[in-house]
Amino acid sequence: MKWFSVKGIVEEMKQVHWPTAGELTKSSLTVFLFSAAFAAFFILCDFVALWFFRTVGM
Repeated sequence: MKWFSVKGIVEEMKQVHWPTAGELTKSSLTVFLFSAAFAAFFILCDFVALWFFRTVGM
């Protein structure tokens, strides 16, 4: 099968597993929550570092 032909592309597209609306929503929510958690973690680290350096007088 030639992958660089219309027939090959159509055959490949038939093999793709497209997510359902529920799967897409769940995945998007997971990405959003993990991104928010990482952002909160790094903001907390920034405030702790700021507090530490102000305390030691740097």
